[in-house]
Amino acid sequence: MNWILGTIIVFILIYLFSNRLRKARNKSISKSLIEKWGKPKTEKYFDFKLIELFFKNHKLKKTAYQVISDHTWLDLDMNEVFKFLDRTSSKIGQQYLYFKIRTITHSSDLKRFGRLTEVFRLNEQLRNACQLQLTSLSNNKAYFFEEIFRDKEVQKSQKIWLFRFLSISAIAIIILSFLNSTWFLALIPLFFINLIFHYKNKSSIQMYLSGVGQLATSYRVASELKSSEEIKSFYNDFKYLKNVKSILSNIRFIEWEKKLDNEYALLFWFISEIIKITFILEPILFYSFQKSLENKKEDLKELFIFIGEIDSAISCASVQTGFDKYCEPKFFKDKLVITDQMYHPLIENCVPNNLVLDGTSLLLTGSNMSGKTTFIRTFSINAILAQTLNFCFAKKFESPFFKIYSSIRIADDLINNTSYYLEEVVRIKELVDASHSDDHHLFILDELFKGTNTLERIAAGQSILSYLNRDKHIVMVSTHDLELTDILKNRGYALYHFAEKIENDKLYFDHKIKPGKPENGNAIKILELYDYPKEIIEDSVSMSKITLANNG
Repeated sequence: MNWILGTIIVFILIYLFSNRLRKARNKSISKSLIEKWGKPKTEKYFDFKLIELFFKNHKLKKTAYQVISDHTWLDLDMNEVFKFLDRTSSKIGQQYLYFKIRTITHSSDLKRFGRLTEVFRLNEQLRNACQLQLTSLSNNKAYFFEEIFRDKEVQKSQKIWLFRFLSISAIAIIILSFLNSTWFLALIPLFFINLIFHYKNKSSIQMYLSGVGQLATSYRVASELKSSEEIKSFYNDFKYLKNVKSILSNIRFIEWEKKLDNEYALLFWFISEIIKITFILEPILFYSFQKSLENKKEDLKELFIFIGEIDSAISCASVQTGFDKYCEPKFFKDKLVITDQMYHPLIENCVPNNLVLDGTSLLLTGSNMSGKTTFIRTFSINAILAQTLNFCFAKKFESPFFKIYSSIRIADDLINNTSYYLEEVVRIKELVDASHSDDHHLFILDELFKGTNTLERIAAGQSILSYLNRDKHIVMVSTHDLELTDILKNRGYALYHFAEKIENDKLYFDHKIKPGKPENGNAIKILELYDYPKEIIEDSVSMSKITLANNG
């Protein structure tokens, strides 16, 4: 009798100790969340192979207005932009935010997300409570929750009959051991056989099991988030929660293992693992409830999206809190762009710029480092954020609702044996093909056809830029080729430039966009500043005068 009482006391003490640890942990997390609000994450490593899993594996993007291509994502350094924007508390939220920024849906969806973001920006108590719940899904295993509702079905093992036979054999041997202890020796080889099957099976479905292990936690988090009347007002139906709840009892053994996954319960985990190996429980139970998961994929996807959207909205609210200057975009049906004090979020003390294009595209000239490529990137990044997150880094941002294509970073493809120029040709052909659509397009180009000679570069460049600048499309191109300014100013292009100054033999950039084309070039003067031989400078000046006279 005393040992029963002692056992009860031990379990009570374990419960009280665990409860105290949980409260201390929650208090510490809450304090950390408050301190980090409005600030970027301090972590340096982002595993984009895991972050992009939901984006890569699900068909939701097939119904989108546009999916940002890998080329454009790379051209605009969007991984770095994502790192800055990511203030999510859960891995599900992080994956959904990545998906959301790369997937442009129709403009009607944006207003609702913007209002949801505003709720979290203004309601500190609500967002703190939600963030605390979302941290329950911050374990890396939560990256694999999307595995359980992928379109691809997990293949059922052909050995399920063998697993059942081995399990029944283990039960029979244990029963017989009570009659004759010699039978217990037969359990030893059977244990090692089951051990091999157990771990071989576990390795083949490990990521899937990791996702299943997050299901009960995801359900609990979603239920807590749904309890807020403010949050509930943004959603029409939570029927999927009821459907998900109906399958939770089938995955208790995996959820039990997940709860034991800490240093305080190593002994219990070891005992649990011995039992699962002896009776080869994991594959038997896994394949028995797999069918119920297959029937609930849409419900599981809705659960994922609900959690992801809440976390993403909180993340956007945190970003907005850290900036005085941001705005909600306005979309036109006309070929019109208006920006006021637009800036790049990743550039510290970025010089803001204004731009108005009324029925025209943009031809931007200037020297290296003056800011022209950064400017067209800045506009493109803000256009993407306007159309995915409903806010921009500007005092005002008004434009059409674009499909966005770019050609900025080009490189030789040594593996496929294609040259720089051929890579350009292939990339720009994608833009030409896209221009045949009736939708508004934004085409971003930097130094068109710099992989070929000047004569053909100018000839082909002006033809392509004129072709792209048709109908409702807007082209933004940066170039060193001043010859293009005289050709394209009468073909629907507004001329702007960036310029540097040389003061007291020092190079100075103000990074302000200016109308028109640059009056003078400073390239030769910069050579002089860096102590190039006098002979080179004089010859360069002489040749530039001859070239100018011939062109004049």
